[in-house]
Amino acid sequence: MTGNPLRVGLVGYGLAGSVFHAPLIAATEGLALDTVVTSNPGRQRQARAAFPDVTVAATPDELFGRAGELDLIVVASPNKTHVPLATAALEAGLPVVVDKPVAGTAAEARELAALAEKRGLLLSVFQNRRWDNDFLTLRGLLAEGRLGDVYRFESRFERWRPQLKGGWRESGDPAEIGGLLYDLGSHVVDQALVLFGPATSVYAETDIRREGARTDDDTFIALTHAGGVRSHLYVSATTAQLGPRFRVLGSKAGYVKHGLDPQEAALRDGLRPGADWGTEPQELWGRVGVGGPPSGGESAVTGGGEPVPTLPGDYPAYYAAVAQALLAGGPNPVTALEAAAALDVLEAARRSAREKVTVTL
Repeated sequence: MTGNPLRVGLVGYGLAGSVFHAPLIAATEGLALDTVVTSNPGRQRQARAAFPDVTVAATPDELFGRAGELDLIVVASPNKTHVPLATAALEAGLPVVVDKPVAGTAAEARELAALAEKRGLLLSVFQNRRWDNDFLTLRGLLAEGRLGDVYRFESRFERWRPQLKGGWRESGDPAEIGGLLYDLGSHVVDQALVLFGPATSVYAETDIRREGARTDDDTFIALTHAGGVRSHLYVSATTAQLGPRFRVLGSKAGYVKHGLDPQEAALRDGLRPGADWGTEPQELWGRVGVGGPPSGGESAVTGGGEPVPTLPGDYPAYYAAVAQALLAGGPNPVTALEAAAALDVLEAARRSAREKVTVTL
């Protein structure tokens, strides 16, 4: 890419803004982190320390007052602000990246998509888990036909966090769009739809397990896809023994993969994309095969079959694609309509759990 980089305004400098968006934007050729918006003095200091050349603004109004000096807005603020901030950015004539979930409802997501199309502007949703190492590896195995016809897809995003952390994500106020269904659920549902296509029915169980909790912290979602695959998706903060991240069962073989992609941990530790980014050691590779654990040599945790090298995770690819879309007319890496399809599932899951019914889409 040639010419001046696109100037990016980042709204929000909590976990999403400071750990994911700011470092990835700064590492992307063709993009420059210009402004960070946060009213928190500690986070303002954190942003200046990490990015000495950045402008810090206290409010989104300050950012939009300089709309003519910017080329892209990234919304990484609390969920309830996503729609109003994305709307303001689009109406100011600026392309937008919005952290997941893009909205609280599929209808709102589609309204945003319509506004972006009317204005001729990019509206993209940050679904970084499409670039997890295990997800990229599984997509490759499916493309190669290694598993045959897939019957069942099990995906777990589980944690052991018995103590509440506080904050809006654990608030019981529906306006906050908190809880694991819309947090981690946004990831596992999006991955299932990308892998196996549209869902035709949804069944879900949501529970509040921890003392003092006000929103779901232990949730299960079952999808039936139009192609016949069944997805069983688990998100939990109360899992004392973690299951495999993926367990995929097909007519030829199964794939089992434990452990989380290492990129989030690396970003939290202050590491930045570079050589060997997103790689994991061989002992963490998943396995493809049939049957149970072999009688000797391998544990029940690693399972049977042959180890399959895990492809490197590649979160930087998301913002590289955004830059390519804006500078050279490349495709939008994650559209708002794709995000709306995932929200259809999440809304159906919420209804299913509340009414104890299976919801047909």
